[in-house]
Amino acid sequence: MSTASQATATPLPHDFSGQVAVVTGAAAGIGLATCQLLARCGAQLVLLDRSPAVPELAAQLEGGHPRHLGCVLDVCDEAAIGRAVASIEERYGRIDMLVNNAGVALLQEAGTATSADWDRTMAINLKAPFLLAQAVLPVMRRQQYGRIINLASQASVVALERHVAYCASKAGLVALSRVLALEWASHGITVNAISPTVVETELGKQAWAGAVGVAMRARIPVGRFAQPDEVAHLVAYLASRQAAMITGENILIDGGYTVA
Repeated sequence: MSTASQATATPLPHDFSGQVAVVTGAAAGIGLATCQLLARCGAQLVLLDRSPAVPELAAQLEGGHPRHLGCVLDVCDEAAIGRAVASIEERYGRIDMLVNNAGVALLQEAGTATSADWDRTMAINLKAPFLLAQAVLPVMRRQQYGRIINLASQASVVALERHVAYCASKAGLVALSRVLALEWASHGITVNAISPTVVETELGKQAWAGAVGVAMRARIPVGRFAQPDEVAHLVAYLASRQAAMITGENILIDGGYTVA
C-alpha cells in the first residue's frame, strides 16, 4: 500500500463534524498542530493569534476550506475578545470548543524578576484564558454543551528555576480550570488543563538547544521531549464527547518528569 493510501485509510480519532473550535496561539507549535488535527476530524476552526499569518494558515487547513477563519487578536485585549466572540457566534451560530493555548515564558530569577514581566506573564497566561472562557460561556450555556481546554505546564505542579512568574501563572490556570469546571458542569461544559513537559516546537528547540536540553532530557524518564502532535491528540480527546466525564483535571503529558 502506498503512503498516500495508508494516510487515507488511517481512521480519524474523533468526528467533530458540525462543531466549531476556537484556538488561541494558533499560528505555530501546539496551537497549529491542534488546529490541523481538529480540522482533519471535521471541526470548523477559528484561529486566534497576534501573527498576521493566521488568515493564511486558516485557509491552508483541510485544503483551504472557506469555513475556517483566522483572526489577528491580542488575547490581552478584553474588548477585542468580546468582538471576536460575537463575530464567531454570528458566523457559525455556535462555539463547541475553546482551546486556550496562547502563552509566554519570560524567564528570570525570583530575586530579579521585574513587575512588568510578572504582569505580562499573568495577563497572557492566566487573565486571557479567564476572559476568553467568560466570553464563550453564554454561547456554551445556551447550547448546553462545551469543552474548554487550558494549556498549562508541568510548571503548574513543580518548581523550575527562573520560572517564578511562569510557574505561578500555570498553577493559577489549573486552579481556574477547576473552579470553572465546578461552576459550569451543570451546563454541559467541561473544563480541563493539560500540562506538558518541554515540547519540541520551533521555539522549544531553540530554548532547549545544546547542553541545557541534554540536561533536561536526562531528567525525563522517557528520555525525550514531547511532540506537538502528542499534545494535540490529548486536546482532541478532551474535546470529544467520549470525555464527558472528565472535568476539573490537570493531565500531565511529561514523560514521567513529575513522578521521578
